[in-house]
Amino acid sequence: MSNFLITGGSHGIGAALAAQAVQAGHKVVFTGRSEERIAQTEKETGATGFRADVSKPQDNQATVDFALQQLGTIDVLVNNAAYGYGAPIGEMDVDAMRAMFETNIFGLVDLTNRIVPLMKKRQQGDIVNIASTSGMKGHANGTSYAGSKWALRGISQCWQAELRPSNVRVFCVCPSEVQTGWGGTEPGTNPRKLFAEDIALSIMGALAMPARGFIPEFAVFATNPF
Repeated sequence: MSNFLITGGSHGIGAALAAQAVQAGHKVVFTGRSEERIAQTEKETGATGFRADVSKPQDNQATVDFALQQLGTIDVLVNNAAYGYGAPIGEMDVDAMRAMFETNIFGLVDLTNRIVPLMKKRQQGDIVNIASTSGMKGHANGTSYAGSKWALRGISQCWQAELRPSNVRVFCVCPSEVQTGWGGTEPGTNPRKLFAEDIALSIMGALAMPARGFIPEFAVFATNPF
């Protein structure tokens, strides 16, 4: 049994992963910004929610304190909290881009920075960074969001180099389009496209590898979404 901390876990991929981890016998704390969504996800998954905004350092410390109180240790950190902002170059709102990076990158780094010393001390732990195929191939209007996911892939590689001697594994997951209702859209029902549960299943499979090995990075695509 492992103890999971999942950011952005009140809906989408985070909620699906919380559900599958609890079903597998693990203990899970997840964060979110909506009390209503947190309560609903707690009811649906059996995981424990905590209201926090990863872009705020004080919230990150409170998250770590709460998770340790509930779990005792943090064995698996899933950095899932993120959102998108898109605009063509020439029309970019750079302040909006900076605000997005506060969540997608700087907040993620801040939270991980608080947890890694605990993992290194125990000489074990798993970190799962949810990037995107947008971080593998650029696209129109993607300067901000795709840029953050390219950055996360590079950060993941740096952490892998730093943390492997401490037996801490860092996985970078790059989902393609997932029907989660992300960005305020309605959740999709197209059976040919990916669902949040598919990404969660791939993460659980990667984590199930023996501790002597890990998958540094993998992308998940729908087989035939057309």
